[in-house]
Amino acid sequence: MDLHSSEDRLQIFPEENNRLRRETVQAEMSHEPMEAGEGQAQRDLQEEVDELVHLYGLEDDHELGDEFVDEDRMGVPMYPPYGMKRREPTREQRDWRLGGEAGAEDQGYTGWGTAAQSQALREAYRYTHGCASEEYECYVIPEEEDEEEAADLFCVTCRTPVRAVEKDFDEHKEHEVTPLNKALESAKDEIHKNMYKLEQQIIEMENFASHLEEVFITVEENFGKQEQNFESHYNEILETLAQKYEEKIQALGEKKKEKLEALYGQLVSCGENLDTCKELMETIEEMCHEEKVDFLKDAVAMTDRLGKFLKTKTDVEISAQPDFEDQTLDFSDVEQLMGSMNTIPAPSAPVINPQAPNSATGSSVRVCWSLYADDTVENYQLFYRPVWDNLPGKEQAEFTVTVKETYCSVTNLEPNTQYEFWVIAQNRTGSSPSSERAVYMTAPSAPIIKIEEIRSCEEAVLICWESGNLNPVDSYTVELTQAEAPAASGVTESVVGIPTCESLIQLQPGQSYTICVRALNVGGPSARSAPATVRTTGSYFPLNKATCHPWLTISEDGLTVIRSERKSLTQELPPHQTRFTRCVAVMGNLIPIQGRHYWEVEVDEHLDYTVGVASEDVPKQEDLGANGLSWCMRHTFDSRHKYEFLHNRTTPDIRITVPPKKIGILLDYENSKLSFFNVDIAQHLYTFSCQLHQFVHPCFSLEKPGCLKIRNGISMPMHATFC
Repeated sequence: MDLHSSEDRLQIFPEENNRLRRETVQAEMSHEPMEAGEGQAQRDLQEEVDELVHLYGLEDDHELGDEFVDEDRMGVPMYPPYGMKRREPTREQRDWRLGGEAGAEDQGYTGWGTAAQSQALREAYRYTHGCASEEYECYVIPEEEDEEEAADLFCVTCRTPVRAVEKDFDEHKEHEVTPLNKALESAKDEIHKNMYKLEQQIIEMENFASHLEEVFITVEENFGKQEQNFESHYNEILETLAQKYEEKIQALGEKKKEKLEALYGQLVSCGENLDTCKELMETIEEMCHEEKVDFLKDAVAMTDRLGKFLKTKTDVEISAQPDFEDQTLDFSDVEQLMGSMNTIPAPSAPVINPQAPNSATGSSVRVCWSLYADDTVENYQLFYRPVWDNLPGKEQAEFTVTVKETYCSVTNLEPNTQYEFWVIAQNRTGSSPSSERAVYMTAPSAPIIKIEEIRSCEEAVLICWESGNLNPVDSYTVELTQAEAPAASGVTESVVGIPTCESLIQLQPGQSYTICVRALNVGGPSARSAPATVRTTGSYFPLNKATCHPWLTISEDGLTVIRSERKSLTQELPPHQTRFTRCVAVMGNLIPIQGRHYWEVEVDEHLDYTVGVASEDVPKQEDLGANGLSWCMRHTFDSRHKYEFLHNRTTPDIRITVPPKKIGILLDYENSKLSFFNVDIAQHLYTFSCQLHQFVHPCFSLEKPGCLKIRNGISMPMHATFC
C-alpha cells in the first residue's frame, strides 16, 4: 500500500484525512504569493498550532512543547501552504519534490519550501508528538529521495517481481517471464478459485457437522426410547409376577384354613367323647361301692346307657393331612412378556401439517407431518390423490410414496390443482392408524402475455395475459425490469395483488422495460411468464380486429391495413355492434391514459382514405366523421386532391397545396385538441378543438383498394409540440 499517494491512506487515518482536507481547502483558496509579510507567516503558524491543539485534545499550545511554540515566537521561516488532491497520481506526480523543485504551475499547491524549512517543520512536529508523528510524517511531509522504479515484470521460474532494467534482468533471461499485471491477475484468479473451493468445502463440512449433530441427537432419542421401552416391559413383568405370587399365596392360605378347620372339628369331637367316657367310668366306679339292691337298680339303667354309647362310632382317623400338595406355577404369560422384550409398540397416528406458504411449485408440493416423540418408526407411507370439484362422485386413483423422513417432496403433479394427502407410520410391530387428511395445492402455471395486445404510451403500459390455468388463481404479480439497468439490479418494480388478467402500470418516459407476469395461489407463485419488452418512447397500440370490416386485411405485424381488389357486394352487410359494416374501416386500441398521444400514417397521395379518432361506441353503420363521436381527416382524389376535416358532417374550407405522404396525428387530452400534420415538411394541417368526455381510439378507413401503414410507438416530433 502506497501511504504517500493512495486513497486508502485517507481511509485508514480519518482524523488526519479531515485535517488534510481542511489544509487542502486552505491551500486551494490561498493563492497569496510567498513574499507575504512576516505577520502573515506568524498568523499561519499560529493557526497551525491551534489546529494541532484542537486535533489532539490539548488544553493550550503550551503542551505542544516550548521548542515548537518558542520557535514560532522567535521567527521561524514561513512555509508555503500545501495540499493534497484525492486522485491517483501518475508516476511523475508520485515523486516527492521540495517546493523549489516543483513546476511553476504546482508551486501554489504542492510546494514545500526549502529542504531546511521542511526538515525544521518535521523536527518540530516529531518533537511535539513523538513516534506517532513519524507515521503521520510519511504522509504529510514528503521525503526528498525519489522512489525507485517499481517492478513491471514477474519471473514465473523464480516467483519474484523483476524490473525490465537490463542489469537486473540478465539473470532472468532464460526464465519464463510475464507482465506483472498479468501475473497479478492470474494469482488473483487462482486465489479466487481456491477461495471458492474452500467455501464449498466449508459448506460441505458444515452440512456434515449438522448431520452429525442430528445423528447425535437421534442416538440420544433412540436410547431414551429403548430405555423407556425396557423399563416399561420390566415393570409389566414384575407386576405380573407379583400378581401371580398373590394369587398363589391366597390359594395356599385357603387350603391351610380348610385343614385347620377340619382338624379343629375332630379335636372338639374327640374331647367330647373323652369327657363322656370319663364320666361313665366315674359313674360305674361309684355304682360298685353301692349296696346290692341299689347297685342292681342302677346297673340296669347304666347298662342301657353304656350300650347306646358303645354303639356310637367314634372317628379316630385324621381328616386333614399336614402336608400340602406341590403347586404348579404357570409362567407362560410371563414367558410371553419376556419374549416381547425386544418388540417395540406400533406407532401412533401421525399428525399431518397444513400447507406452508410458498412450499409448492407448478409440479410439486412439500408435505410435512409430525409424530409423537415416544414412537419408533421405520418408515412412512404417504398417500395422495387429486381432488376434482367437477367430479364429486368419481373415485380418483391413489398414489403411494414410502419415505423415512417426516417430509416428502411429491413431484409430477398437475399445476394449480388440489391434492389430498394422508400418512401412515410403520415399524416391525405394525402400522399406525391413518392421519387426518390435508389438502395441498400446487402452484399455478406461468401466465401467457398477449404481446399483440400490449398498449403503451410515454407514461404507462396496459398489459393483458392469459391465465394458463384451468382453475382460478388468487392473484397475479407483474415484475418490471429496466433494460438499461445492470443485470445484478434484478426486478426494479413489482405490482402485486392484481385480481384480473390485465393491469395498467405507470412507467417512466423514455425507458425500455422487460415485463413478466406470475400467478399466485396458496401453494406459491408460478414461474415467470415469457418476457415482453415495452418502450415508453411514444404511444403504441394494436388494431382491434373485432372492429375490422370484412373487406380489410391486417398484416401479421398489425401495422398495415390492406384493402384488396374485389367486386363490391350487391347486398349490404347486416348491422353489427362492434364491427364496421358500412364504412370500410378499422379502429385501434389506444391505452386509456389522458395526456398526449402521437402516431403517423403513411398514405398514397392518389388513395382515398380517412384517418382520425372515434369513440368506442361510434355507430358502425355510419361513415367516419358523420356523427358527433368521430373526428377525421378525409382525402378523396378524382381530378384533384380534396381534403376534409369532418366532425358531425361538417368541415372547414381548407386548401392543402402539398399532398402529405405521411400524416402525423396528435391527440391532446389535456388541451382537448386533435391535430394533423404533414410530417415530411413539418406542416400543421388542421386542429380540432373538441370536448372529449370519454376515451377515443385511432380509426382508419380505405374507400378504394390500397393500404395504410401505421407508425406508432415513436417520439413526438418537435413541430408537433408547438401546436
